[in-house]
Amino acid sequence: MSKTIGPASEFYRLRITHLDITDDVEFDWRDDVLWRTTPPEPLDESDAWLVEAVTIEGPEIASRLGVFGDPDDARDFLSEVEEDLVDLTKSQFEAAWLEAEDESTDSH
Repeated sequence: MSKTIGPASEFYRLRITHLDITDDVEFDWRDDVLWRTTPPEPLDESDAWLVEAVTIEGPEIASRLGVFGDPDDARDFLSEVEEDLVDLTKSQFEAAWLEAEDESTDSH
């Protein structure tokens, strides 16, 4: 098995994904019309921001690096990871960020 070496930025890119994780639908179906109306009471909104490392070449494989309830926290974390993406090699980046995530999900 050969190892590919080089800067991590040539193998991965980072992204933030915003998810609305509210279980309720934001509109109610009406049988007598073909559109939806807003519900009578406001919904409790719940959002999550995922920070992921995504492979650049080949099939897109996304590895979750963190989940945040606040977009500012997600952007701050993304900035921290971006520094390592620029400074580290592929192997170092994977050891620092991707293998640590694999170990934390294995223990659940």
